[in-house]
Parts: sequence; structure tokens; C-alpha cells
Amino acid sequence: MDQNSLLFAILLGAPLVGFFINGLNFRSHNSKLSGSIATGAAIISFIAAALLVKELIHLPPEARQIKSSFFSWMAVGDFSVDAAFLVDAISAIMILVITGVGSLIHLFSVGYMAHDEKPAKYFAYLNLFLFNMLLLVLGDNLLVMFVGWEGVGLCSYLLIGFWYTDPAKAAAGMKAFITNRIGDAGFLIGIFILFLTFGTVTFTDLLSRLPSVAEVGWTGPITLASLALFIGATGKSAQMPLYVWLPDAMAGPTPVSALIHAATMVTAGVYMIVRLSGLFVLAPNAMLVVACVGAFTALFAATIGLTQWDIKKVLAYSTVSQLGYMFLAAGVGAFGAAMFHLMTHAFFKALMFLGSGSVIHAMHEEQDIRKMGGLRKQMPITHATFFVGWLAIIGFPMLSGFMSKDEILWKSYSSSAGHPLLWFVGVVAAACTSFYMTRLMALTFWGGSRVPKETHPHESPPTMTIPLIVLGILSLVGGWIGIPHVIGALIPGHPENYLEHWLAPALATVPMEEGSSILEFSLMGISVSLAAIAAWFAFDFYVVHPERPKAVAAWFGRFYEAVSNKYWVDEIYQARIIQPIVDGSKALWAYVDVGFVDRLTYFASDVVLGAGGMLRSMQNGRTQQYALYIALGLAITIYWVLVG
Repeated sequence: MDQNSLLFAILLGAPLVGFFINGLNFRSHNSKLSGSIATGAAIISFIAAALLVKELIHLPPEARQIKSSFFSWMAVGDFSVDAAFLVDAISAIMILVITGVGSLIHLFSVGYMAHDEKPAKYFAYLNLFLFNMLLLVLGDNLLVMFVGWEGVGLCSYLLIGFWYTDPAKAAAGMKAFITNRIGDAGFLIGIFILFLTFGTVTFTDLLSRLPSVAEVGWTGPITLASLALFIGATGKSAQMPLYVWLPDAMAGPTPVSALIHAATMVTAGVYMIVRLSGLFVLAPNAMLVVACVGAFTALFAATIGLTQWDIKKVLAYSTVSQLGYMFLAAGVGAFGAAMFHLMTHAFFKALMFLGSGSVIHAMHEEQDIRKMGGLRKQMPITHATFFVGWLAIIGFPMLSGFMSKDEILWKSYSSSAGHPLLWFVGVVAAACTSFYMTRLMALTFWGGSRVPKETHPHESPPTMTIPLIVLGILSLVGGWIGIPHVIGALIPGHPENYLEHWLAPALATVPMEEGSSILEFSLMGISVSLAAIAAWFAFDFYVVHPERPKAVAAWFGRFYEAVSNKYWVDEIYQARIIQPIVDGSKALWAYVDVGFVDRLTYFASDVVLGAGGMLRSMQNGRTQQYALYIALGLAITIYWVLVG
């Protein structure tokens, strides 16, 4: 085994070994030991990832690929698939984010889960998730990716429903599992279409066999495959209409929300589209669908976030909205911007989820922000780091969120596949984001305290605050590797957009209008100004004049009621889709299963029983009766011979 193959084995094997060690001792109550094993495995995996990326950096840009094939997985005729893995410019970013942010979240969990009854089981699941996520992003073909895709789906079910003795938490896990299976069906259909069309599922072979001309209609194999794959992405990455599982997924432990629902699993759909960018650019109609769904999801989820009171639910809808930005970028052909926002979002959203976990830990599991306030005094480190995450997500200039979000907005305006309307929707969503995140910040940390007298908030232990500090630093400076050209030109030394140069050889391109620097700065100024105005209004509403929100809510009336009830989407799904399926299933059971199949089975059994009873009456052990049968048989035989 060469050096790179060994690094692959360590990268994938370390979390798997951690899973087996903790899994075999799942009854252990020693959170420090199980947490140390799991965190150590994640750190070892991160070191292996860093060494692989270091090897990749030393390669020429056009040859930045490191492959390793472990064994031949299946071979049927001319078709063969290996258990093979690939690190290139795209997956390099993913493995660093997964293992780096994942290690910090593992460390945070040591303190957060210290008093849980089953810490070893929790850390085993966490390591198993890490392994499957790495499998997803490292696979060099769609089948290996699909194994990881399903693996992270299983782990999310196990982790969301970790406290399964609570029926609501168990239901949240099942909801996530079932919703993702709907999307996964589309993903599988997309794989089948690609295999039937091109005869391969390996990424390099598939992209090399693509035509040079884009499809025009909606029924071509590339367009149909792209749309089917996007259905899979809407499930995994919580886009309309399959986003409903992610807010309920907050039922799991908070570090799970940070790892799965902010930094890693929910970005799998974005990664898959970026990985197949060469396919999607040949299906402009599919790209349009991706962009429109992403923009609509970004705005739709942002409006719901305006009225939520659960600290984790606010962050959940924020995640759905930010994922919408990533799909907007991918839909207009700005694949590099999508990956850039994927990375920066992992930093600041993991920070904010872990910060919310620190708050919940200090508040003795209280999650209602109406019962908080003034926590900056009791929790200075959590407040300072959360403050940095807040600045990043609202797009404060030069922080990571500003760099990636405004890059997406500019590309949605200037791309040949973009449109000013998409830019406008993105800007409005950004303003909403600034308002509800400032609202969250104000109600949690600023203003007067509304904490119940029996609750005594306190700062979290170092195992929880150290990851917050590291993620805070990354949220501050993590976006500097992707400084937009228009800003870089104003800085002495003209720093390059390193991330763009890094990703360029691995991505398909869509023409971008040159546009003037003045136009780009103008659009950037509009976005930043609207975000600043929204933040000021939120501060005024919830700190300076806390009585105003009720008056505003009353003024909006029915619309506010709709938003606060999340537009009744879950209720509509329950009434129009789920309940009819349940009723139809009951009808099939009553009329088909019981009324037809069971009756047919009972009739057949009665016939067999009756025939058996008749035959049994003939086998009664009486010699005279047997002699009579013999005599009748002889008589019939003689008659047959004589007459015949």
C-alpha cells in the first residue's frame, strides 16, 4: 500500500475504528473515555485529510487528483465498479470541513453529553456518521457516493431520535428518515438514467462521455437525470418541498444539529450538484429549476425564521435558507460560489448551533428565547463568539458570510443563467436573515433578563468554549481565501481569490457578464445597507422598544398568523398527502387484504381441509373396509378388461 492509499485508509478507517470501540461498549457511562476515543478518531482523520490535501497542493492544477482503489466491488459483463476514492479540488474542501469542524463538534460533545445516560452509544453514532460522510464525498463513482448518502441518512435517523424514549423526538427521527427516502428515490432514478444513457457511473468516465451541446427541451436524458438527482438533493439538503424534516430534526442533541444539519450532511446535495457540474450545465432547464427552488427556499425559510421562539428552530430555518443560497449559486452556474458559501456556512452556523447548545446547557435545557435575555453577563465567551457568528451570517463586510453571500448575489445577477429577479429575492432573504438573527441575538444575550429565578446561567466548560473560539476565528477570517476580485483590487498587493483558482480546473463554467466594478459595488452596497437597516429595526424592536413587536404583529394580522404557523405546510402535508395515504392503506387492508386475499386463502384452506377430512375417513384402520376397497378395485378392473 502506497503512502496515499494509507492516508485514505486512515482518513476513512479512524472514525470506523472509533465507532467499533464505542459501539462494543455502548452501555458505558464514561463520557470522558468514550468522548476522548471518538474525538481522537476524528482528529486522526483530520490529520490524514490535511496530509492528503498537502499532497494535492504540490500537484499541477490540471492534475490535482489523488485516487485509490481498495478492491473491485462488482463486475457484470462490461460493467465494473471499484470501491475507489478520489481527492480533488472539490472533495479536498469537503474532507477538511467534515473532519475539521467535526473534530471541534466531537470535543464540544464531551462537555455537552457529560451527564447523558448513554454517551458511548452517542459517540459511536457520531463516528459512524463521520465515516459515512467521508464515504459520500470521497467516492469516485455514484454508487460509492450513494452508499455514503444512505449511511448518513441512517445516522441522522439514529442521532435525531437518540432520545427515543420521548415520542416527539422519536417521531422527528422517523420524519427525517422517511422524507429523505422520498428524495433518495429520485437520486436512484437519476443514477439509473445516467447508467442507461452513458453506460458508466464513474465520475471521470461519465463527464468524459457527455455531449458538447446542451439539451434544449425538458425530456432529454441529461435533463431528466439532472432533475431526478436534484430531487435527491432537495431531500438531503432540505429544499422545497422536502425541507420539513430539518426543523423537527432539532429534537436531537444540539451538537448533532451543528454537525449534521449545519456543517456536513445537509450540504451533500450541494456537493453532488457541484461534483456533476459538467452534467448540469448541459441541462439549462434543470439549472433554472435549481436556481428558482433555491431562491424561493431562501426567502420562504427566512420569513418563517422571523417569528420562531425556539432558539434552535430559528437556526434551523436559517440553515434551510442558507442552503437555498447555495442552490441559487449552483443554479446560475456559480459552482465555486456555492462551495465557498458551503464552507463559510459550516464555520459560522456550526458556531451558532454550538453557541445555542452552550446557552441551552446553561439554561438547564430551556430553548425558548422569551425566557432568556441579558446572558452576555453570565456567558461572556459564548456571547462573544455568538456575536461573531451573528456578524458573519448577516453579512458584515469582510467577514466570511459577507464574502460568500455577496459573491452569490453578484453571480445571480451577472451570470448568463441568472436574472435580476433572482438577485432581488436573494437580497430580500438577506434582509430577513439580518432581522431574525439580530432578533435572536437581542432576545438571548441583550436587553433585560427574563431568566426564571430558579435558573442560574453560567459559562460552559473549556471543552465547549474552545470549539466556539476556534469556530469564531474561522468565521472571522475563513472568507479571506475567497476575496472577490472587486474588493481585492482595492487592497495593497491585490490578493487573489485563491478558492476560485483552486476550484476552477474541477468545475464546469457558465458565461458571466463582465459588469463594471461600480455596478458590483452598487449591488453590494444595496445588500449591506438593507441588512444593516433590518438589523437596526430588530434591535429597536427587541431592545429599545420591546413593546413594538406585538403592535406590528397585530397590524400584519392574518399574514403574521400564517408566518408564525409556518404557513401550515406540515398541516397541509398531513391533510392532503399523509392522511389520504393512511386512509387508502387502511382501505386496501380492509377490502383487498382482508376482504379478498384472506377470504381466498380461507376458501382454499377449507377445500384442502374438506378433501383431507374425506381421505382421512377412508384411512380408519378397519381391515374389513380395506378388504371392501380391494374387492371394489378388482371388480372395476375386471369389468374394464372384459368390457374393453
